[in-house]
Amino acid sequence: MTTARPFFSVAFAAGLAAVLHLSSGPARAEALSDVDTSLAGNYLAARLASSERDSDAAVTYLRNLMKLDTRNEEILERTFFAMLMDGQIDESMKLADRMVKIDRTHRIARLALAVRSIKKTHYQTARTNLALSVRGPIGDLTATLLAAWTFYGSGNTKGAVELIDRLEGPDWYAPMKELHAGLILDAAGQKKEAGRRLEQAMKADPGSLRAIDAYARWASRNDGAEAALAAYTTFERQLPNHPIVQQAVKELKAGKTLPPLVKTAQEGSSEVLYGLGSTLGRQGGEDLALVYLQLAIWLYPEHPFASLTLADLYEQLKQPAKAIEVYETVPDTSPLKRNAEVQLAVNLDATDKFSEARAHLDKMISADPKDIEAIVALGKIQQTRKMFSECAATYSKAIALIPTPTRANWALFYFRGICNERSKNWPQAEADLKKALELNPDQPHVLNYLGYSWVDQGMNLDQGLDMIRKAVKLRPDDGPIVDSLGWAYYRLGRYEEAVVELERAIELMPQDPVINDHLGDAYWKVGRRLEAGFQWNHARDLKPEADDLAKIVVKIDRGLDAVDQPPPVRKAEEQQKGG
Repeated sequence: MTTARPFFSVAFAAGLAAVLHLSSGPARAEALSDVDTSLAGNYLAARLASSERDSDAAVTYLRNLMKLDTRNEEILERTFFAMLMDGQIDESMKLADRMVKIDRTHRIARLALAVRSIKKTHYQTARTNLALSVRGPIGDLTATLLAAWTFYGSGNTKGAVELIDRLEGPDWYAPMKELHAGLILDAAGQKKEAGRRLEQAMKADPGSLRAIDAYARWASRNDGAEAALAAYTTFERQLPNHPIVQQAVKELKAGKTLPPLVKTAQEGSSEVLYGLGSTLGRQGGEDLALVYLQLAIWLYPEHPFASLTLADLYEQLKQPAKAIEVYETVPDTSPLKRNAEVQLAVNLDATDKFSEARAHLDKMISADPKDIEAIVALGKIQQTRKMFSECAATYSKAIALIPTPTRANWALFYFRGICNERSKNWPQAEADLKKALELNPDQPHVLNYLGYSWVDQGMNLDQGLDMIRKAVKLRPDDGPIVDSLGWAYYRLGRYEEAVVELERAIELMPQDPVINDHLGDAYWKVGRRLEAGFQWNHARDLKPEADDLAKIVVKIDRGLDAVDQPPPVRKAEEQQKGG
């Protein structure tokens, strides 16, 4: 299946993660309806909203605080940062001007002012702001690349590339340095050197669509369509059917050449902010990622990926309403518009607007019955809402569109298998899970699901247990999979072994109600009654499903024997002999 999510290499992301010290807060806060007029009330409300990344509410309360305490520098800084995160860039610039009068080396304020200067083509002013900012590994790379684009904007291509080449730093700098040196040279029309640097960028970061796209575009104008198509084909093996690649290939096959990825200093600077922002968002630096992405969009609203990456980050932060707002801004002319529409529906469902989400996807499917992305999205929504018969039928429509399933399609059979199993259609579920495993023999989730289903039903016990063990070996830090092994031992009556695995699962996922409940049952079976009660009490407090909660409460009051327990699993042939 396809995703429109662009990405940079694992090495680059891991290197960047090593220098991040930003915490990722919990999900978006509920809307705070009453605006407190007191200093203390607004301060506490602003702190809560900021910690939960409810930027709209944070800005509201911080604005009130600024009115109540006009000279408080901490409030000024918090308001400035919250406005940047919320995309209120023009208003935040006024505060940035005030910030640098208090702290002339304030990194984010100087960055914002530099971006404003780049937008106005005041390149020397931009460089001055960048030079005055406090530096660190991320700041050094950001400032150098932005300054290089200001040199290009001033007509000094040589100075731009020399500035990038002089920058020393960790190995993860290399892909970005090569990419932006190549983009600057390509925009300047220095063909030979541009091709060399872009090829180096592609080799340094073969997982980056932006590097592949930049090189392929250069190749289409200098080495011919075949060279460009070869670059895209290499990327297609990693991520098939990406809309940007499909659009480029279509144009190449129509005899067209492709323009440079970046043509102006504003576009290039936006690319810097997008590239770093997208990686920051995946490595625990969500707050700074929001700032970088908002600035990227403000500087160049037509950037093909920045808006979708921002929306994706809002999804990651459990802020579907904000994600919807961003998806709605993607223009109809964008190759990524369809992906945005699919994700918009997913986020409508996340805001409990299931009917609207379904209607949105039904409309897309009616317009294009072969839109497999929309069909799969509808199936996932139905599956999440436990509409198992419906999701099995929906996944069947998607599978019918695939003439010859390949490894890339294993998840469709896996999801349909789950829906069939949950709707009591085990023969079809088993066939689907086997097909998923045939397509991807080492897929841990499929091994776990099929293996546990067999053990639970007393079928293929040895093979099923081996499959679960293999899944655990492949994903040793996956709490639910380790839980499956423990619960399989429990169902087999091997309670001591069950305790060992379930205790390990609890270490991995201490806040999971199902695993706590399972461990409580296992403790009871080995005679550790006090510990069993503790685990059940903990499971109850973790908000389990309603059916599970009712059983847990009975166990807390009267013990495990007071609830219906399936007998230990025996092999199917033993069950038949026993009558």
